[in-house]
Amino acid sequence: MTPTTETMVGIGGAAESTDMVLNIGPQHPSTHGVLRLKLVLDGERITHAEPVIGYMHRGAEKLFEARDYRQIIMLANRHDWLSAFSNELGVVLAVERMLGMEVPERAVWLRTLLAELNRVLNHLMFLGSYPLELGGITPIFYAFREREELQHVMEEISGGRMHYMFNRVGGLKEDLPAGWTARARTAVADVRSRMDRFDDLVLGNEIFRGRTRGVGVLSPQAVHAYGVSGPIGRASGVDFDLRRDEPYLAYGELQDTLKVVTRQEGDCLARFECLLEQTHNALDLADACLDRLADLPPGPVNQRLPKVLKAPEGHTYAWTENPLGINGYYLVSKGEKTPYRLKLRSASYNNIQALTELLPGTLVADMVAILGSMFFVVGDIDK
Repeated sequence: MTPTTETMVGIGGAAESTDMVLNIGPQHPSTHGVLRLKLVLDGERITHAEPVIGYMHRGAEKLFEARDYRQIIMLANRHDWLSAFSNELGVVLAVERMLGMEVPERAVWLRTLLAELNRVLNHLMFLGSYPLELGGITPIFYAFREREELQHVMEEISGGRMHYMFNRVGGLKEDLPAGWTARARTAVADVRSRMDRFDDLVLGNEIFRGRTRGVGVLSPQAVHAYGVSGPIGRASGVDFDLRRDEPYLAYGELQDTLKVVTRQEGDCLARFECLLEQTHNALDLADACLDRLADLPPGPVNQRLPKVLKAPEGHTYAWTENPLGINGYYLVSKGEKTPYRLKLRSASYNNIQALTELLPGTLVADMVAILGSMFFVVGDIDK
């Protein structure tokens, strides 16, 4: 006799409690690029969330090992395409530390100025795009208007609109064009004069506040557990900023101007407020750098390097307060013209992990508000 198998199929009320798996992405308007979110839903409520990364992976860390110390700047420039100057900066600081190299004073102040202008450019993009994801189209036009003002002076000095390639080991590519500081000062003043539009249009909008207040609360314990940094970490009350706590470049002399912006709420609204207030402070820091540059005598902005640059055998770690958070660069050298190993710790990679803690228990409708408030760039994750 042939054995038979009986299967009982239940329908009706039991089916209503069945979890549903929903994929957001990898191509989705709210994911800032090629990111996939695997959500498990119970009705409209998220019970489990898993960020799936790697769709843009380009193997930059492996390519570092096959490029010399001049060429790796180009690779490091591109992972966070909104923070190109800051990305370059971390690499050259690591190589200079390995070489024990002193950078001319003018180059130090110029690097600080350009890093803060790059911070403003980065933040303006999110100040415009985040309201857009919640249905407010107007702020992004103002954001791009202000970005163009600053992009113009950055393009004039470097020749690039996004990938500046202006840092060099030992300083900067070249000195300033004639009259550039006056034009930069005008651009900073113009942008500052119009920043209140974001307070009025966005923070003053009751719909925006209703969609973000109390939504996606990230605890300080989760910030520490996942290594979250930057405006997202400070919005949860974690008062940490490398520019103040371990100063590099000229930040040690800018402590009177530097303001570390924090909030205690840890929600989407707090993260946006931190970003906006930090943009105001970055403009103040840029003005302070321009004032100091005006007082400095003419001088070099770089060091003369040998035709073939080799770092001595050893290892070092440099980290910077990038616009999106802490970037770390662990450089290992065997005394050759290429790094033996260059490990990149990017801000977005750590920050996005917190979604596994933030999204469970929230509604699908709030997912976009939470995701947008994480202020990440996918290239910074898939480096």
